[in-house]
Amino acid sequence: MGLSTHVLDTMHGCPAEGMAVEFYTTEGGQATLVRRFTLNPDGRNPDGLLCDNDNLQRGTYRLVFDVAGYFAAKGVALPEPNFLQRVTLDFGVAHPDQHYHVPLLVSPWSYATYRGS
Repeated sequence: MGLSTHVLDTMHGCPAEGMAVEFYTTEGGQATLVRRFTLNPDGRNPDGLLCDNDNLQRGTYRLVFDVAGYFAAKGVALPEPNFLQRVTLDFGVAHPDQHYHVPLLVSPWSYATYRGS
């Protein structure tokens, strides 16, 4: 099935529509940008999977979520600098034949992630 992500805004109780995300491959401390995208109304990549099974490889990856920009655009009054600027998730894919779903639950002050299904 490939690799996907989904972001939920736990402050407002909704998908994080409009959040900017960057997707990288990583190797030996080096990150290579694969794509940038903005989350759709469901809080997902508008193009669907980040990688399908044919292109997902065993290795390490990074997702970077622009949390500060998202909450600023929503008009949330926060101190400067914001507590969370960008949330960076580094993760590994050991079994590229399986589906890897990387959700993010986020507020201006906290976040959680897990390997979803």
